[in-house]
Amino acid sequence: MAGLLGYLADHDEDSKPMLVFLMPAALLLTIGLVYPAIRTAILAFTDATGTFNGADNFVWMFTQPEALITLGNTIVWVILVPLLSTAIGLAYAIFIDKSRGERFFKMLLFMPFALSMVGASIIWKFMYAYRGPEQDQIGFVNQIIVWLGGEPQQILQNSPWNTLALIIVMIWIQTGFAMVVLSAAIKGVPVEQIEAASIDGANPWQRFSNVVLPGIRSSLVVVVTTISIATLKVFDIVRTMTAGNFNTSVVANEMYTQAFRSGEPGRGAALALILFVMVLPIVVYNIRVLNQQKGIR
Repeated sequence: MAGLLGYLADHDEDSKPMLVFLMPAALLLTIGLVYPAIRTAILAFTDATGTFNGADNFVWMFTQPEALITLGNTIVWVILVPLLSTAIGLAYAIFIDKSRGERFFKMLLFMPFALSMVGASIIWKFMYAYRGPEQDQIGFVNQIIVWLGGEPQQILQNSPWNTLALIIVMIWIQTGFAMVVLSAAIKGVPVEQIEAASIDGANPWQRFSNVVLPGIRSSLVVVVTTISIATLKVFDIVRTMTAGNFNTSVVANEMYTQAFRSGEPGRGAALALILFVMVLPIVVYNIRVLNQQKGIR
């Protein structure tokens, strides 16, 4: 931003009005993003008293069991959620395409995405609710287990299945987003190409893999990267349902816990830097793919 402003200031008179319009945005960006980022980077190398401690916070992050569990959980989240959300959303978009009641079915799947993360978490916390074997179950999941002849489970306390239970909530939310974007992309694939493939003898799977899939590649990239970034930053679901207990914490939740609950702002800042490093490659890849698509057009 500073380079752009310098470029505009050094060039012709026509750029000065643009400079005036850019200044408020540049000022707000500096106050709201640049300064906090620099401050966080500095804080990551300090201890609880604000004294410089080198890389101790990063050593803690990659050596302590609880921190390693947090990093491992985050990796599991970022692998499963984008993959399953995109796959389910794509399959749903294909199967209901041009069917009767298409709009209604889309609305049903998209509704969870319209909920807040906290609201969705509360709904699923009731779904996973546990009561003793001798009591009537109020949680739908445990009631199903009882109907099938099993014993009710404390789903949110049993590791590692509790992490998978939280991941299901995120998949439930994000699948609607994937479905809407991919459905629109599928409708944008030229009908002539699909018909030509059909005339050439291609079966439905070949038409999908050789015609439809390449035609929606850019949309797939956008969906996967967007859901991946949202998953890396997930906080509300974990905080609302387990508060990170029972080995369910992720980087964003642990960042909050260390900075505001445990009195270790340096560790919280170090986790924030790690989160930034994890998000950055996804953003860069997304930008490269979009630039390549622009070049093709």
